[in-house]
Amino acid sequence: MLLVTKVFHFETAHAIFGYQGLCKNIHGHSYELHVTIGPVKTPDHYLDGLGIVFDFKDLKRLVSNHVLEIFDHKLLLSKKYVAANPHLANLDYLDVWDHEPTAENILIYIKEKLQGVLPQQVKLVRLKIFETKNSYAEWISE
Repeated sequence: MLLVTKVFHFETAHAIFGYQGLCKNIHGHSYELHVTIGPVKTPDHYLDGLGIVFDFKDLKRLVSNHVLEIFDHKLLLSKKYVAANPHLANLDYLDVWDHEPTAENILIYIKEKLQGVLPQQVKLVRLKIFETKNSYAEWISE
C-alpha cells in the first residue's frame, strides 16, 4: 500500500463533563494531527503523470479549510458541560458538541469531515491526533 501523510498543528481548549480528574476543568492542548491518505487503487508500478498520490499542497488546503478553521483557538464543550455552566454559553470562540470533546471524538469528527471532501481518487487511511507529545488517539480505516 502506498501512503502519504501530512502533519498539522492547532491549539484548542476543552473540558470533559463528569470526568473525575483535572480534565473536568477547561484546559488547552497544542494538538498535532497526522492525516494519511492513499490511492483508492494501489499502483503495481511507478505512478504515471506527476508521480504523486495527491498534492501535499491540496491536502493542506483541505485540512486547513475543513479542520483547522473549525478547531484552532476554539473552546470545545459538550451540551452537558454548558448546561452545568451556563455563564459560558455566549463565548465567541465556543463550539458546543452533542458529545464530549475527547481526543477520540475529535478524531471521529475530523474523519467524517475529511471523508466528505477528499476527491474520489484517494481515500482516508489513518488519522492520529496527539493531545500531548506522548498521548494520542488513532483511527485506522478497516
